[in-house]
Amino acid sequence: MIYQLFVCLAAFFLSGALAFRPPQVLPRHAAQLTRCQGASDDAQDFISKTYPSAFSLLSRNNDAMKAINKSESGFTVFAPNKKAFESLGEKKGGQLKDVRNEEVTEKIAAYHVIAEPVTDKVLFNSGGVITLGGEVPCERSTSGGMFGIGGKEDGGVTLNGSKVVKSTKFSEGDKICIVHEVDGLISPNIVWRYADQLRIPGSK
Repeated sequence: MIYQLFVCLAAFFLSGALAFRPPQVLPRHAAQLTRCQGASDDAQDFISKTYPSAFSLLSRNNDAMKAINKSESGFTVFAPNKKAFESLGEKKGGQLKDVRNEEVTEKIAAYHVIAEPVTDKVLFNSGGVITLGGEVPCERSTSGGMFGIGGKEDGGVTLNGSKVVKSTKFSEGDKICIVHEVDGLISPNIVWRYADQLRIPGSK
């Protein structure tokens, strides 16, 4: 009798142990990656909804999108606003959509992404930044004066002549994603020289 009771108790506890499953705990780095991806997704969603033309431009460059999706530390995007694209005029606007200008469009897009976070304060105190497309000069913006003379610094910054209107930051964990709204494209004007040609000389 005692033996049978012992067997029953042993079977009961054994079945409970087999049924028990410890809660799943993600490795620390895995949880961090999830949080980082959230910041990236939030930033992309913000760009696509607030600056649809800019997002469309960025989508034309695989390296730019890779930097936005894969960068571990974060990224910086210079998003030209609606007025910036309207100021291009009908000709340049059409050239951006022309399949013959795919390389030109990719190059222009590359100048609007940095594969690391760069705040407005860093822009203000720097003489330039290195984007995926190449170097872009930064200058402190001024107000007042005439013909660019006699103006006073207004606390803002311009990149290749385009002013940063406002900056939005998304961060989770160690990842920081920054979107700077600009009132014009910051890519060099010389890039447009190769529009309506089949290939930019020297490009791969």
